[in-house]
Amino acid sequence: MHAAIPRLRRALDSIDLPDDGLTRSNRELVGEVARMIDHRLEARYAVLAWRLPSLISELARAAQTSVGHDARQAAALLTLAFRAADGVAYKYGYMDLSARIIDLMRTSAIAAEDPYLLAAVSYVRTETFFATGDLAVASRLLNAAADELPSGPGAGAAAAAAYGALHMRAAVVAGRAGKPDTARAHLDEARRAAHLVPEDVYFGTAFGPSSVRVHELAVAVELGDSPAAVERAAAWHPPEHLPAERRSHYYIDLARAQLRLDHHEDVLLCLHDARAIAPLHVRGHPQVHDTLSTLLRTSRSTDDRLLEIATWAGVR
Repeated sequence: MHAAIPRLRRALDSIDLPDDGLTRSNRELVGEVARMIDHRLEARYAVLAWRLPSLISELARAAQTSVGHDARQAAALLTLAFRAADGVAYKYGYMDLSARIIDLMRTSAIAAEDPYLLAAVSYVRTETFFATGDLAVASRLLNAAADELPSGPGAGAAAAAAYGALHMRAAVVAGRAGKPDTARAHLDEARRAAHLVPEDVYFGTAFGPSSVRVHELAVAVELGDSPAAVERAAAWHPPEHLPAERRSHYYIDLARAQLRLDHHEDVLLCLHDARAIAPLHVRGHPQVHDTLSTLLRTSRSTDDRLLEIATWAGVR
């Protein structure tokens, strides 16, 4: 993973001067970018890290040599490829690289002239403010982006999904900021939008009724309402058709709630479930590290399963 990062940096450094090489048709590139999106959602970060640099250079060539609709489509594909690259940078702690990629995402989304791609950029840009703890700015960003989108029943699936995803993320921001009423209002908007679309991936973001339910638990955990989170989880689990990254995060959040209730056995079960779903996502996740560190400090007895997963995650 880390050995691939210099190649990714080089591809970004030369984005306006990409290497010469074969440039496939937009149709072929659409399929390749779709595969990269799937790799990101399924937390196959190593595949992404090694395949994205050459794809980004190819897309940069396509954007430079195309005109009109083809140029806008190439810019849209480049935006989605940048998003996949950010999935690698952010998950592995390269915050400077992540911020840079998000800036490139915004530039290419503007060139694509697609408001829903710009909404996706705002969704991803929230990571920057999560990292800095500037939740007020994150909230303003998401609210402003949502206000730019149509949200009525006739708006269409793309608009509803983009609008709902922004409110879904804004609910987590509000929860982390300790604002329960605001968080619930955002969840209400997200649920309303989710009723208008099937669960699917829209502009690189999974959205629909199941995704909103995953975020309902996340908000309860952020607000410190662990009993509500655990009660919610007793009645529902994320379905198999949800992307692995999202399903694993559900169990990461549930483990945090169980830890606060001193349900150490259930914490381990949740972390093992998360690892089985998306090991690369779980292994380096800071919330997993925090949970394991606390569990190691507070456990009354040494559990071989705890020692094994902590060693695997690099916490011991």
